[in-house]
Amino acid sequence: MANINNLAPPALVVDTHIRSRSNTTETLLDTGVRSRSDTLETRAVTPAGSFVSNASNPFLTPTPSVSANPFLTPAQSDCGSSVITVDPESALRPDPGTEADFQVDDNPYAFAPGHLNKLFNPKSPLAFRALGGITGIQHGLQTDVKSGLSLDETTARSRVTFDQAVRRTSDKFPESPGRTPDPSADAFIDRVRVYGKNVLPAKKATPLWMLIWSASQDKVIILLAVAAVVSLALGLYETFGVKHEPGSPPAVDWIEGVAIIVAILIVTLVGSLNDWQKERAFVRLNAKKEDREVKVIRSGKSHIINVHDILVGDVLHLEPGDLVPVDGVLIDGHDLKCDESSATGESDAIKKTPGEQVMAAFESGGPDAKELDPFIISGAKVLEGFGTFLCTSVGVHSSFGKIMMSVQTDVEATPLQRKLERLAVAIAKIGASAAALLFFVLLFRFVAGLSGDPRSPAEKASSFVDILIVAVTIVVVAVPEGLPLAVTLALAFATQRLLKENNLVRVLRACETMGNATTICSDKTGTLTTNRMTVVAGTFGQSGFAKPEHESPNSKTVSQWAGELPPETKAALVQSVAINSTAFEGEDDAGKFAFIGSKTETALLQWAKDHLAMQSLPEVRTNEQIVHMMPFDSSKKCMGAVIKVGSQYRLLVKGASEILLSYCSSKADAMTLEDSPLTRDDRSRLALIIDTYAKDSLRTIGLVYRDFPQWPPAHAEIEDGHLQFASILKDLVWLGVVGIQDPVRPGVPEAVRLAQHAGVTVRMVTGDNAVTAQAIATECGIYTDGLIMEGPAFRVLSDEEMNEKIPRLQVLARSSPEDKRVLVAKLKALGETVAVTGDGTNDAPALKTADVGFSMGICGTEVAKEASEIVLMDDNFTSILTALKWGRAVNDAVQKFLQVRRHANFQTCSQRNRNADNLFQFQVTVNITAVLVAFVSAVANPDMKSVLTAVQLLWVNLIMDTFAALALATDPPTDKILNRLPQPKSAPLVTVNMWKMIVGQTIYQLIVTFVLYFAGAQILGYDPSNATQQKELDTIVFNTFVWMQIFNEFNNRRLDNKLNIFEGVHRNKFFIGISLLMIGLQVLIIFVGGAAFEIKPINGVQWAICIVLGFLSLPWGILIRLFPDEWFASIAKTVGAPVVVVYRFLARIYGKVKSVFKRNKKGDETLQEPIEETEKTGNSTTRTVMVEQSTTPAIILSDDSDVPHGTQGNPTIRIEDIEKGRV
Repeated sequence: MANINNLAPPALVVDTHIRSRSNTTETLLDTGVRSRSDTLETRAVTPAGSFVSNASNPFLTPTPSVSANPFLTPAQSDCGSSVITVDPESALRPDPGTEADFQVDDNPYAFAPGHLNKLFNPKSPLAFRALGGITGIQHGLQTDVKSGLSLDETTARSRVTFDQAVRRTSDKFPESPGRTPDPSADAFIDRVRVYGKNVLPAKKATPLWMLIWSASQDKVIILLAVAAVVSLALGLYETFGVKHEPGSPPAVDWIEGVAIIVAILIVTLVGSLNDWQKERAFVRLNAKKEDREVKVIRSGKSHIINVHDILVGDVLHLEPGDLVPVDGVLIDGHDLKCDESSATGESDAIKKTPGEQVMAAFESGGPDAKELDPFIISGAKVLEGFGTFLCTSVGVHSSFGKIMMSVQTDVEATPLQRKLERLAVAIAKIGASAAALLFFVLLFRFVAGLSGDPRSPAEKASSFVDILIVAVTIVVVAVPEGLPLAVTLALAFATQRLLKENNLVRVLRACETMGNATTICSDKTGTLTTNRMTVVAGTFGQSGFAKPEHESPNSKTVSQWAGELPPETKAALVQSVAINSTAFEGEDDAGKFAFIGSKTETALLQWAKDHLAMQSLPEVRTNEQIVHMMPFDSSKKCMGAVIKVGSQYRLLVKGASEILLSYCSSKADAMTLEDSPLTRDDRSRLALIIDTYAKDSLRTIGLVYRDFPQWPPAHAEIEDGHLQFASILKDLVWLGVVGIQDPVRPGVPEAVRLAQHAGVTVRMVTGDNAVTAQAIATECGIYTDGLIMEGPAFRVLSDEEMNEKIPRLQVLARSSPEDKRVLVAKLKALGETVAVTGDGTNDAPALKTADVGFSMGICGTEVAKEASEIVLMDDNFTSILTALKWGRAVNDAVQKFLQVRRHANFQTCSQRNRNADNLFQFQVTVNITAVLVAFVSAVANPDMKSVLTAVQLLWVNLIMDTFAALALATDPPTDKILNRLPQPKSAPLVTVNMWKMIVGQTIYQLIVTFVLYFAGAQILGYDPSNATQQKELDTIVFNTFVWMQIFNEFNNRRLDNKLNIFEGVHRNKFFIGISLLMIGLQVLIIFVGGAAFEIKPINGVQWAICIVLGFLSLPWGILIRLFPDEWFASIAKTVGAPVVVVYRFLARIYGKVKSVFKRNKKGDETLQEPIEETEKTGNSTTRTVMVEQSTTPAIILSDDSDVPHGTQGNPTIRIEDIEKGRV
């Protein structure tokens, strides 16, 4: 008795005896139960053409045998006999850990997801045969390979068992009594319940509590928190554990500890909230990136559906360039080859064989049966050919789904983020060194004064903790954790805005790279033109029709011309455009009838429908006996089809007219279809017509044919069982040429002009001929007086000739995808930052080679989209210009932020994207100022207290790391951002303009702060011994310092020497909102934060002093901008030398300390770990040596070759100088 606990179906033995001189097969199914009812003897017909249909494949006509199927190679007769034994118990046995996939409650289908998964990972012909082949799978899934799933399906219409499914004698589903479909249920409810949807569980954004926890694990934050807790404990002891004199003021020493803890919590929470928002934004971006549409057959008609709506049992179309979304088995196809490297690692193109043909080979015992591959793996790319396949696994059950579930990773850091992280480490080293120096100086003073200190032990301990807290707080302020945050915020904001403007950013680094693109290689069709094509002119023999605006008394309209054609000619033209096409009938977005497919093909089909009396497209294809289909060949610029006409085989070819003309030796009369030799005069006349059309900006498509007595022809070349298209392209008959109009997109000429104004060279790379390309390029403003070349001439140039001609090249016509890739590679070698557009599968190499690849969202293949960094959702060139502007805005944002932060930090403790640059200016200013102020004031104060307390420093840190990042990272670009030239790849992150603003604002803020601190009492007439007045002075210092940062944010909205810092500020609501928030919080702190911030409310005059001193940062910024850059560079070389010496000294000490710690750690680790640590130490040592041996000047003047025109002679400081101590 069968084991009822076994998850696999009952054992199935198939004993196949092939009788000679017979096509029938006798199959014995032995289920292991020897009762008469369980032993079945059936006859399975040889796989017939019944699975072929005009519904599942519009290119086929239903035929009674395999040999008549144009997609199948006729099987050779094998009169031997063989025994094939298939044991489902082993072929379909669950792998460990997958048992749950084989158990589905109330499963009306023959198979569980686990059974179908056994077809893959690895590919299993045994499982395929055990499931009954394609016929058994379709029966078990209650679908139809001809018409697909029914649009009316809700619940399953019957219950099918495993045994019933694998029978090969019945084409009908065995209905099970007692199960009737429920029309009121949701669509496909049973199918979705059993097999799931084609979606993967999204990688959830990290929970907020986890981000808070991660942020709190920072060692500096932990150290500060420990110090705050100690301070709180001592304060509580002083408040409640010490007896106070009667009438003395209440002890509030504990408030500082509480305030520091609260400040830590706020800083941590705000940073975590920003990270949380950023992660959610990227989750949404990834969901949009994976969204696409596919073609399926349902209820016998082709439909476009979302990839997430694919279900098990669906029949899907496959075409070149498709990225396979689900697992399945090939139903039928022609010359289908797939690249499965993403799933299997095999780089070879894998030829696919229809499932019925594979089963036939197995049953006939063919020696090559095991070499046949009917499996379509999700994640594979269709390289060539086309066909249909039956979906067997979706979502998490599919091969690609399993891989994606196992490798879901976080968003990769961009090059700019990595640069800024390195810069943050360098800045942190300086800040940590300053903090350590301050701590030891104050500690020595503290220890030296202990002998004469009359304070209690608790008070002495509290004083020591205060020293530690100030030192640790300086580290907190000095570490620019806002740098990576600033870049992330700028990128997240830019990608969201770009998505709204039809740019889907798939790879974040493309955002920052695009900002400095120097050349754009653009396709013509659909990118520069509207891609709404219409046949407007044509010449067939001695007759033809012309564009309406070119009509003359002797010309005819298309309607007049078509009305005079005999039915035979119309039929021949309909054959040429309807049979030789991959387009199909469907509905547009408005639900109206439309042809779906290549715009060129849909234009020809619409022409045939409107003027040549073409009936329904499926009907036309059904009525023709299609023998062979040849997909579009990018090298030959044409595609073909073969139909049987009487006893003849007619080859139909359409493609580039001037190329097809060279293949012709005869011409057909449009009225009689009689052939006649193509004379030299005929050829010249046709070439002139093609040239005339091309000069009128028309795409010219030639229609040719030839009749053969047999197929394939005797002279055809066959390789690996495939006919070589090129071998039959000779002695063809010219039928005619049509001109297809594709108008230039509105706004493209203006966009090209703006790109050129921004220093970006625009080149057209197209498959059209040179005359058409020149006409369109001239209309777009791309072609002026440069060079136009065609692909065949371009690809034979030597390297020297290419280097000479490419800078002048404006149009590359008749180009192949390889020509485009070579052009991109050469441009990059010449130092250009290249953006390129592509839509076809063969464009993938060029898209990958380019610095930024743009694929077409509408007409682009999935392979092209996968190879690109940005998807143009509207296929519009103007969207590329939008990406250029936002790329520059992102770069600027970070530099603005850094400039401000360094000002402030060197007062407590200082690269290239445009919003990034502004952030740089702000960050560096705050860093420098804050660190120096805290250091100097703490050393100079008799009580060793900094003028800025720990809580005040944490508030400043919150301003410069979080608020500034939000305000400056969200500046939207203006059209004026295109008024400057792109930065070369060698350009530094920090320019002299930025260093000038950083140093200038730092000097001003230090002078104001130190004057107020050291001389403020004398200037304002305060009594230094009056505690109240001294606290007011401390409040003025703190308030002034914060107001200088607030006004400096406005200063750093510009990175150049222009004076209007308020330009476009009204368009940045984030900046306005954040500025108002900082002002409001600062006012609130002054009035109600006295105890925590150790300040007191001040009067109107004192407020005026603070605000006016802060406001003076703006006119001071004007003076800084007016100071010549060259003068500043000269001064910096001299004054910066001591800084370089100090930094090198600190770097040397840091390297030695680090190596000591590593050696100690290495001694306690295993053999493998020391090896890893040795490698790390080696890297660290190398870096230290580089710092020590550095002799490069502090400021490097850019060579003329590296600096854009108009900025030559403007010196720059490179990021590498900062990292290596060359400041």
